[in-house]
Amino acid sequence: MPHPDTQALQTILADSPVGLVLPAIASLKLPNWWLAGGAVRNTVWRSLFGDSCQLVIKDFDIAFFDAQGDREQELTAKDALTQQFPTYQFDVKNQASFARWRNGRRPYDSTEDGIADWLHTATAVGVRVDLQDHWQFFMPYGLDDLFQGVIRPTPAHYQDSAAEQKAATFLQQCPNLQLA
Repeated sequence: MPHPDTQALQTILADSPVGLVLPAIASLKLPNWWLAGGAVRNTVWRSLFGDSCQLVIKDFDIAFFDAQGDREQELTAKDALTQQFPTYQFDVKNQASFARWRNGRRPYDSTEDGIADWLHTATAVGVRVDLQDHWQFFMPYGLDDLFQGVIRPTPAHYQDSAAEQKAATFLQQCPNLQLA
């Protein structure tokens, strides 16, 4: 039996651009991929808070993990998605190589490890569909913050100025949100 919050999340996302792009991402067969970040978070917050929340989908953050992969894999996936959805932006990142090009970041040992290290709990929510359109969810911090409009840094980002700056931007664009 699916968790009630994941049912609500699926209902919100299925009827949005997220629901449109998920099958296309699945068809790329990237290893252990998740769509996470602002596309998920902002879609939920707009659904909850309406037009007073000006946060929109800026891009689709797709994380995957391939220890043998290279940047070419990311670019090929991004190009394929951009051809299919020319009005959308895609950010495709192999979490296996993230630390090599992002100074100061520790290496990740899985896609989930990378997503759990994102700035805020409401941003560290992953969704994907398989080729049979079955939805799956990754939510290391649960869904309470997402559904309650709470901006809380993940444990790795307490006292992080980048997390604080991003939180201030969220509050400017969506006044219904609250800081943890």
